[in-house]
Amino acid sequence: MLKKERHAYIIKQLNLHNKVLSSDLSFQLKVSEDTIRRDLNELAENGKILKVHGGALSKSFHSPFKEIEIYAQESKREIAKKAISLISEGMIVLTGGGTTMLEMARLIPDTLEATFFTISPLVALELAEKKLLTVILIGGELNKGSQVSMGSKAISELSELRVDICFLGANGINVKEGISDSDWEVVQVKKAMIKCSSISAIMCISEKLNSVQKMKVCGLNSIDYLITDIKPNDTRVQAYQKRTKVI
Repeated sequence: MLKKERHAYIIKQLNLHNKVLSSDLSFQLKVSEDTIRRDLNELAENGKILKVHGGALSKSFHSPFKEIEIYAQESKREIAKKAISLISEGMIVLTGGGTTMLEMARLIPDTLEATFFTISPLVALELAEKKLLTVILIGGELNKGSQVSMGSKAISELSELRVDICFLGANGINVKEGISDSDWEVVQVKKAMIKCSSISAIMCISEKLNSVQKMKVCGLNSIDYLITDIKPNDTRVQAYQKRTKVI
């Protein structure tokens, strides 16, 4: 594979999953880790990614308040609009982090009065712009890869909650394997979020459908809604319809 093709693949994976590991890219692209490190260094020097130990992070995910192009932004806005339709006046809502969640926070009507808990400081800042919302940030150690609160403190606080609806992103989603992620701490917090929620909804662009990460969060049967940027009758989500409600 040519260097240009490798770079395009790396950017694509970052756009979809927000972070990549050098070891995974080496296996997927069938090249040495030294080659991957050189690729990541070059992409970082050109300002296209954020290089970190062992891999790289997406610039759009980690610099949402700067004038940086957000991948599939229109699709994410469509998902955000669908998610907001599930929120009623006076609800207690719990959210994860990520660019789709930020789009939802920005699009929430100024007239909505509700309480929002979130594990994402970035989402909390966006929600705080809405005068009628009560915004509560779940504490804990900040995970630099996902930019959300992690660890025992976050899980302990979540265990004391009972919320009406929870909105989560998905790093991997598959009919057979369910919801998955590449970070063990993120998986544990997501499990705690689902457990404390009466209704749980996964927000996911259609390009992520049928993808699998290393660690399982839950099966699709544990999720009440799958919210995507495509119509519920699209053939790409027909198999998912058997396990959860797709909107």
